[in-house]
Amino acid sequence: MELWRKNLYVLWGTQFLAMAGMNLVVPFLPFYIRQLGVTDPTSLARWSGLVFAGPFFLSFIATPVWGSLGDRYGRKMMVVRALIGLAISQLLIGFAQDVIQLLIFRVVQGAISGFIAANLALVSTNTPKERMGYAIGFLQSATAAGTVLGPAVGGLLADLIGYREIFFITAALCFIAGMVVLASVVEQVRPGQGERSYSVFDNARFMWNDRRIRIVGFTMVIGQLSVLMIEPIFALFVEGLSAGSRYVSTLTGAVFSVSGFFMVIAAPWWGRRNDKTGFRRNLTIALTVVGVAYILHTVVGNLIQLAALRAVLGFARGGVLPALYSIVSLLTPP
Repeated sequence: MELWRKNLYVLWGTQFLAMAGMNLVVPFLPFYIRQLGVTDPTSLARWSGLVFAGPFFLSFIATPVWGSLGDRYGRKMMVVRALIGLAISQLLIGFAQDVIQLLIFRVVQGAISGFIAANLALVSTNTPKERMGYAIGFLQSATAAGTVLGPAVGGLLADLIGYREIFFITAALCFIAGMVVLASVVEQVRPGQGERSYSVFDNARFMWNDRRIRIVGFTMVIGQLSVLMIEPIFALFVEGLSAGSRYVSTLTGAVFSVSGFFMVIAAPWWGRRNDKTGFRRNLTIALTVVGVAYILHTVVGNLIQLAALRAVLGFARGGVLPALYSIVSLLTPP
């Protein structure tokens, strides 16, 4: 088996483990905040937004720094570092005693992890250019698969064993994934790679001076903004549709998993389609469907309608980030 393909399969497995672990907490995080003492509905929604956003406060600054260190010292070690960082942060979150500590530990998570970016960089620099669309689409399916399994299992476990123990399970999964990468992945250096080191400012300047990459970056920001502004309150949205069910975490996890399941199906399909027909038309279609699906969230009346809508949303989302990542990789020198 070709080395790039072997690396891809190992990194797919570790990304699946890590993302499944991370998504275990998605269905119940607002309810965990409620358990920590925030009971007022308005305050609960506000704190849910802050806690969900916590990892991004410092990752906005830290991820480019880790990327620059990856250029200098190797992407494999950045992947291992990110996974160990995730394990440490999840362990701390499991010991949080109030919502302030929870927010602080989530911010720490953003500062020391950066797993997806590190994994993406490793795959991008070890895959032949002509197979980039397939490889990144396939890697994205690991995130989607984790999104399928994680919320469903996490919601069920939350209703069965409580919240804190799940963070410890997540920490163990991330640590195992890091050890697998350390033992199994062999990083290759492409011609032209590693000839010089680039600072964060060099990379920012390169991105800003290339109009095409600048447009892709803007699209990533707007796309992720639209998706992530929903997640902090999604569990509360499901709670409002579930008619007082005792198993709200399980129901939330199941609805989340529908979207992830269709992302698993869609990501490789979109990747092959991009390799054959190009990115622009497919990306336009996928983004349009995502936008319409989010608009229709405002009119759903029950969980069955919501699950059907999330299936459409998941299929379309499977064609967005892999395409944007692939475009950046194809436009960027080694």
